[in-house]
Amino acid sequence: MKRLLIAAGGGGDPITAALVHAALHGPDTPALILTYAWERLVVDPVPGPRRVTDFTGTERAAPGLALVTPTTAPIAPAGSLLPRLSGELRPRLGLLDPYGGTLGLARQIAAAARWCGTDRIDLVDVGGDIAARGDEPTLRSPLGDALAVAACAATGIPTTVYIAGPGLDNEVPLPVLLPRIGEPAFTLGAMRTETVNGIFDWHPSEAGALLVAAARGIRGVCGTRDAPRPLLLDESAANVHRLTLERVLELNPLARALAGCSDLDEAETVSRTVCGFSEIERERHRAAYAATLPP
Repeated sequence: MKRLLIAAGGGGDPITAALVHAALHGPDTPALILTYAWERLVVDPVPGPRRVTDFTGTERAAPGLALVTPTTAPIAPAGSLLPRLSGELRPRLGLLDPYGGTLGLARQIAAAARWCGTDRIDLVDVGGDIAARGDEPTLRSPLGDALAVAACAATGIPTTVYIAGPGLDNEVPLPVLLPRIGEPAFTLGAMRTETVNGIFDWHPSEAGALLVAAARGIRGVCGTRDAPRPLLLDESAANVHRLTLERVLELNPLARALAGCSDLDEAETVSRTVCGFSEIERERHRAAYAATLPP
């Protein structure tokens, strides 16, 4: 049996999922982390998440389950750090393809659960935008998290949600977020970060790096990209909060509205209705602007 984890938002969330897994079950416990290939434009200049067909060399472990390995490669012009990450994290990495919407993701998650031989899911988010209501002025990337929540609900598999490093993504302000997510379940310490030593020498995840810094006792003020104000690394920044899936669905209107969604275009439309924007559309505008700049 392998533990099954889902990195809610892509990017650096697989790193946080590996940290949470090591804290809960020990770093040597076999595990699979499902994650989007949805990375910032400096890594992947193509807007939006990548499909399984955007890669060569994935390992088809089972119908509906594609694993990323160190020999996997994105097909140009797409880019991805997941192949390199798969060689440095102890859990295996599986690819979430959101182009089939909530229902397609649910089928992939169910296939992964069967392959792992497990009847439980740990859904991991760094920062806490998984608990966003959708109207926060600083919210930037709610769609991936909400799709993961809706898909887990659609599988019917018991799911526990872990929010690590509340506020570290600088999307939902900490005074707003903490009353929603309750008391912390545990705190990451420096020893728990040894499994990711060296990754942040090359991986650009800000929230994941800040979580590791907080766990190692670093305190202070730090600015992050696309945020109007800096955030504070204090004692709360290394905390991990445990929520039921039902509680997260109660908090997250976008996740509720995505129930039954059958493709990514529909999910974008739902996001515009609930939140007033689609982050994929924002990425399209950024990519188009970047194309006009000199090399």
